Order: sequence, then C-alpha cells, then structure tokens
Amino acid sequence: MDCYVGLDASLKKTSVCVVDGTGKVLCEGVVDSQPSAIAKFLKSRAPDAVRIGIETGPTSIWLTTELRTHGLPVICIDARHAKAVLKMQINKSDRNDAAGIARIMQTGWFKEVRLKGFDSHAVRALLTSRATLVKMKRDLEAPPEGMRSRNAYSNLPSNLPNWRCLSYRCSPLVRLSASSSMISIERF
Repeated sequence: MDCYVGLDASLKKTSVCVVDGTGKVLCEGVVDSQPSAIAKFLKSRAPDAVRIGIETGPTSIWLTTELRTHGLPVICIDARHAKAVLKMQINKSDRNDAAGIARIMQTGWFKEVRLKGFDSHAVRALLTSRATLVKMKRDLEAPPEGMRSRNAYSNLPSNLPNWRCLSYRCSPLVRLSASSSMISIERF
C-alpha cells in the first residue's frame, strides 16, 4: 500500500507522520534528528513510502542528503509554501505540522526546492571567510576617521579661522600639510 510521510525536523527531535493514499493517518512518532534513526523508523513503519517530505530549515540539507543515501525518496519543500498550508490548522504543533506535510505529499501540491551540494556550501564558506579577513585587514591598516582628523589638526594654531574647511573632504584641490614649525597650504 502506498503511503506518504511528513517530517517536521528540529535540532533534537523530528516528528514523523505516515498517511495512506486517502489521507488517513497510519502511524505517528517522534525520533531523534539523526538520519539513521529516521531511516530506521521509516523502513520499519513505512517501507513502501512514495514521497517523504521535509520543509526547508537549518538541518534540512543535511537530513535530505543523508536520507537519500539510505535509499529513501525524500523531497525538500519550500517552507513558505508549506507555511501557507499549515497555518490553516487550528493547533500548531510539531505533530500537526508533520501530519500537514504528509498530506501535502499525498496531494502533490508542493514546490520542491533544489538543494546545493556540500561542495557549493564549502566554496561559499571559503568566500565568506576571505571577505571577512580582507575587511579585518583593511580595518587594521587604515586608522579610524576620528584619529585621522584629530592628528591632522593637533599641531595647528587655534587662532586660524575656519581651518577645518581646508581638509581633504572640503576641497580636493587643497592639500593641508601641518607640522609643529610651519603651516603651508599648497595647490595642486
């Protein structure tokens, strides 16, 4: 007999619901969120599952790829699409969400999500790490704006009017060079 399975996965536990072709609940349960525990439960309770649905989330990529290696027909569905269906339920719980996902699998009204491989995630992690390191290096090499302007004006006499308008930002044609003995304004 064909059956359809819904998984509502969290970090520690996963709620499982198995329904038949008419939508009748055959069995429900809660297992650890480990692919081997989920696969063992599904092979004993739903050996002829047509579709197994899980919505996108923090562990869905890992669970989907690992359950597929166990030979299970797992489909990752869009969480926003599933939310639109699941919000119709009166009681919002992991158990009811698993039953709702199982019924989505039974009716076939879902949008499958294409999962990227682990290689893509590794490249993305490397690029993000590199960008962070480049930003940190740039921040360490360049002095902060407050220090740059404070040091530029520290040796200037205080009786000069509107001295700060001669900085780089106000006029790119004017270069201000200040030292303790002389003040000069040079034009490029």
